[in-house]
Amino acid sequence: MKLEEAKQRIESAIEQYGRQAANAIELVINEVRSDQGAAAVNDLIDEFDLELLYNIPPLESDYSNS
Repeated sequence: MKLEEAKQRIESAIEQYGRQAANAIELVINEVRSDQGAAAVNDLIDEFDLELLYNIPPLESDYSNS
């Protein structure tokens, strides 16, 4: 999923579901992570303040340090 589409879907979920949008947003987040990685997800989380509003924390890096 491209970031522009993800942003539109997140905005739509917030408009449609308000404070109950977390489940719909998490579906978008999972798809973005699969397609674009954790950095792109974290950008969306920051842009929409999802951690504060929906308790959706930033993701760890896609790469492990082990």
